[in-house]
Amino acid sequence: MTIKSPRIALLLLLLVAFVWGGEFVLIDLAVAQIPTHTFNAIRFTIAGLSLIPLLYYAKDKVEAGMLPRLLGAGALLGFMLFIGFYTQTEGLRFTSVSNAGFITGLNVPLVPVLAFLIFRQKARLNVWLGVITATAGLYLLTMGDKLQINEGDVLVLICAFAFAGHIVLTGRFVSKLPVTLLSIIQLLAVAIYSSLAAWLSPDPAFYYPDANPVTWQDQLSTPIIIWSILIAALFGTAYAFWAQSACQTILEPHKVALVFATEPVFAHISAWIFLDEHLGAQGMMGAGMIIAAMLISELGDKKHPPKIEPLDHTAVPE
Repeated sequence: MTIKSPRIALLLLLLVAFVWGGEFVLIDLAVAQIPTHTFNAIRFTIAGLSLIPLLYYAKDKVEAGMLPRLLGAGALLGFMLFIGFYTQTEGLRFTSVSNAGFITGLNVPLVPVLAFLIFRQKARLNVWLGVITATAGLYLLTMGDKLQINEGDVLVLICAFAFAGHIVLTGRFVSKLPVTLLSIIQLLAVAIYSSLAAWLSPDPAFYYPDANPVTWQDQLSTPIIIWSILIAALFGTAYAFWAQSACQTILEPHKVALVFATEPVFAHISAWIFLDEHLGAQGMMGAGMIIAAMLISELGDKKHPPKIEPLDHTAVPE
């Protein structure tokens, strides 16, 4: 399906941001019942397999000698995603959905910083302004009256670094390797890593040690777990990949960046409606500064407009 209307394209990408923001609530409810590694193993198995039909339209070509590089890149990027999604999903058990959404958004200003530290790519002034603004926003968002950051916020902050590292490394691979196939390999790699982690863990795979023992049939018949997995895998991954690939061919990158910046806002609105979460005045100020940092980092330099690849964001709900 070809998208020709910029208005339709913006609406489709806005739906992607809405799904990414809203699924924070579903995942928060699901991981209260099923361990993180098991949830991610099932989620990413479905996500990876759901992208396979797109190979028919993408017509990715694997040239001679490319397969080892493709598998190696997929394994490395998949490991970064595994770290990112584990810390984000586990962090949701200990922090609010709103905090998780906004802290994850820090990966946007972190990308050019990590590119500078790892590959010595020059970071422009707007990037450093974004980092300073984001740091101040993070302080206001996470530090309460006790001036103490909680375990969940730390885990999600690690997630933001992992997602930023994933985007930086993706920039090294995406121009030389078939994008759709690389996406499938790394998503299935996350499923494999999560399955191994669940198997190696001394804790039960399908319930928490202090909970009543249940079987996998019990967990997979629980509505909230079923819907969380399906929405995250099918809509948050397969649909998101298609929408970005189709819409970014007719939309300017700065418009795409603006749409993506609404994701943590949707996360907070969902948490407010369904979980009755409230950030408070200080938290709202911090959240606003993080959003501002995202926009400053992406849109602050008119001479160097943002370059956004579908692979960068499909698996990364920022």
